[in-house]
Amino acid sequence: MDVIGRQTPLVRPRSLVREAAGLRAGDPDLAVHVDRLCARIERVDPLVRAFLPESGRLHRLRAEARALAARHPDPATAPPLYGVAVGVKDIVHVNGLPTHAGSALPPGVLAGPQAAVVDRLRAAGALVAGKTVTAEFAASAPGPTRNPHDLGHTPGGSSSGSAAAVAAGLVPLAIGTQTVGSVIRPAAYCGVVGFRPTYGRIPMDGVIPNAPSFDTLGLFTADLAGALLAAPLLCDGWRADGRPVDDCQADGNGLADEGRWTDEGAAPPVLGVPVGPYLEAARPEALKAFAEQLELLAATGLTVRQVDLLPDIAELTRQLQTVNRFELARSHADWFTRFGGLYRPETVAGIRHGQSVAREDHEAALRAREHFRDRIAEETGRAGVDLWLAPSATGPAPPGLDSTGDAVMSLPWSYAGLPALSLPAGPAAGGLPLGLQVVGAAGADERLLAQAAVLERALGRVRGVSGQGVR
Repeated sequence: MDVIGRQTPLVRPRSLVREAAGLRAGDPDLAVHVDRLCARIERVDPLVRAFLPESGRLHRLRAEARALAARHPDPATAPPLYGVAVGVKDIVHVNGLPTHAGSALPPGVLAGPQAAVVDRLRAAGALVAGKTVTAEFAASAPGPTRNPHDLGHTPGGSSSGSAAAVAAGLVPLAIGTQTVGSVIRPAAYCGVVGFRPTYGRIPMDGVIPNAPSFDTLGLFTADLAGALLAAPLLCDGWRADGRPVDDCQADGNGLADEGRWTDEGAAPPVLGVPVGPYLEAARPEALKAFAEQLELLAATGLTVRQVDLLPDIAELTRQLQTVNRFELARSHADWFTRFGGLYRPETVAGIRHGQSVAREDHEAALRAREHFRDRIAEETGRAGVDLWLAPSATGPAPPGLDSTGDAVMSLPWSYAGLPALSLPAGPAAGGLPLGLQVVGAAGADERLLAQAAVLERALGRVRGVSGQGVR
């Protein structure tokens, strides 16, 4: 019997690509798969607490698996996520499962129609393993989830349960949301891949809002190949961009065995580093690791350019918080009036702040965002940069569960609505994971994922990061 302890690590991420292929080949049988899934959750989740408790999970999933198998008697012709178990953040409505949003409000008050992203997951054959823990209303009051790498450390937030569920091998795919840093930061803290598409690329209907001008659905997987499988199924209007994914995976993404760029059919991406006050917000340990990552990437033949891009990070922070808090207060205007005594102090403080923001200030901050978007696009083109790189977080996951960490490394990219990715980038000195943040151009999500494969491969060849622990 599997016993949690030193002999059985809590960190056991599972390959989405491999699991989806096995299920479509009938190995394992869907009923066996569901029993194993629920047994793993029953053993591990009391420690990690990634999922909301569900007494009838096994019975529900067995019934859903039988219905899925009846619709697709030949798994080989089934949809791409046939039988794959997915965790869904508990601000996303799922038919048959209540939404608590990490709060004490009555679930009936929060109920709503199933989210479009869940419709897409289920149409692709996925089984919803359960609701994953979120900070209260995807704001700053943390939930009970613990980091699988060290239970005394935060997994990040607000998509804490989704990131931890993937890291702990409870599911190979999980859905989160990001308003400022709620996909990228927990992905880094938990050592998994987190992908936040361009703002608006996945419909937000059926999701409890935080700040609608920024709220974006994203996903967590163990590796980039999993994100490349899931993203086209969830994002609107996904386009084939560059070489097919299968070709990229087969030939090492343009890298020779020694880890140098060799693909003569495609130009390697030019990497930009936004030096200045923004980057200096990261802690020394993160900056040291980031410098080493840049050296490794340059050693593979990739061009790395330092650009003074974000000298006004303090003003950008002020503008984003103006929009965020104003919209948080409006999103909760009715509920807070009726149930304000049930809200946690951190959320109350955010709503009270938002109530004090003038509408004119909110509108001015939105206009400033449009100017910032234009400026980023112009400076990206001027510098000849394809991808921006930065640490995914200010450092490894801090100790304790009272905070979900600092979102500043994601802040400017979320403010602009740009697609971003966190790649596992090796351990910090204490053994906790670090992430490398990769940011693309607005609407160029396909190119971001394709070009990021070069970075994952390069880092993995030199340091053994890529796919570490994936089975």
